[in-house]
Amino acid sequence: MKNLFSVEGKIVLVTGGSRGIGEMIAAGFLANGAKVYISSRKSDACASTVERLVKEYGGFCEALPADLSGLDGIQSLVNNLSKKEKALDVLVNNAGVSWGAPLEDYPEIGWDKVMNTNVKGVFYLTQKLIPLLKENANNDDPSRVINIGSIDGIRGGTFDAHAYGPSKAALHSLTKEMASRLVKDDIIVNAIAPGPFPTWMLSTGVGFGGETDVDWNIVGKGVPRKRVGTPEDIAGLAIFLASRAGAFTVGDIITCDGGIISTP
Repeated sequence: MKNLFSVEGKIVLVTGGSRGIGEMIAAGFLANGAKVYISSRKSDACASTVERLVKEYGGFCEALPADLSGLDGIQSLVNNLSKKEKALDVLVNNAGVSWGAPLEDYPEIGWDKVMNTNVKGVFYLTQKLIPLLKENANNDDPSRVINIGSIDGIRGGTFDAHAYGPSKAALHSLTKEMASRLVKDDIIVNAIAPGPFPTWMLSTGVGFGGETDVDWNIVGKGVPRKRVGTPEDIAGLAIFLASRAGAFTVGDIITCDGGIISTP
């Protein structure tokens, strides 16, 4: 019982880890003794985040930049990680994109970009990392895959991002599909469906222009908990799923939204 939530020594890969929810989750794992790799499309942003996280929390954190919207970028990430590690304990599939346009004008390129990154990319990255995820996995201490969905995949979206909600709904379904098959290999798959967090993506949607150092209380007023999410909220849930405490939770979609979904 004493170390129920320990992730110390676990090897963790967080995609989309250079900012936003990915950075929050990476920080949580790093602060709690995990060995963390972060990936995102922009190498400079990745390196800057690694420097910032190590300065604040210490420990081991390394950048593995990759574009996960296509198979070449996915394979590159798998190859680079495989050169550094023989096993992977936790995969956090957080990399995701959105595309905004009026329904009548929504372009095919936007639809394809969102689906390729948010659904196809998650499937093939997880598929190609199965050998590493199986390496240390056992019945007492299974490996974990944590997919980052969205409450927009449960309810209708609130912005003109018409592919985003469907892509996250597909990711939630994919989570259950993969969970049912990988559990036999001692790999547990779950998803988190976040609500509003102080991220660049939400900032662009609510009119803050991508700025995150703003008065988020304006957004928080519309949340039953009367605030937006914090790094502790999302990192804490990810750590639960990756620790002994979450070892009997399989194929679930857990909201982290301050009560939005459960409150009429």
